[in-house]
Amino acid sequence: MAHTTKRSDISLSNCGYSKVLDIISSKWTALVIYAMENGKIRYGEMLRRVEGISKKMLTQTVRKLERDGLVQRHITPTVPLIVEYSLTRLGETLLQPMKELRQWGREHYTQVVEARVQYDSPYTKSSHEADSVN
Repeated sequence: MAHTTKRSDISLSNCGYSKVLDIISSKWTALVIYAMENGKIRYGEMLRRVEGISKKMLTQTVRKLERDGLVQRHITPTVPLIVEYSLTRLGETLLQPMKELRQWGREHYTQVVEARVQYDSPYTKSSHEADSVN
């Protein structure tokens, strides 16, 4: 009888979902995208709106999103220059799925926290350790 090797059917390199997560998985990316959901916004305003983000991290995040084609920079040649950012059409297509994820978080995150507490409890933890031994 010939031995057949089962091939993996889930792959990081072929999974569209993991590719999307690679684009938006930074903790700042979603917040920066939300800052632009209503149209053009200046850098300083984004910095004020996104709580806790540093100038360096905002710059890196905006540049990454610009590189990915999700954000565009608009420069008005005044003195001083006015630089504004907005989502491209491609970037706007992310808003709905991101809003759905945000809604899922609002509705279910307390259950995740409860599950973590239960999992980390001393009784449950000892049962997990026993599972890993067997």
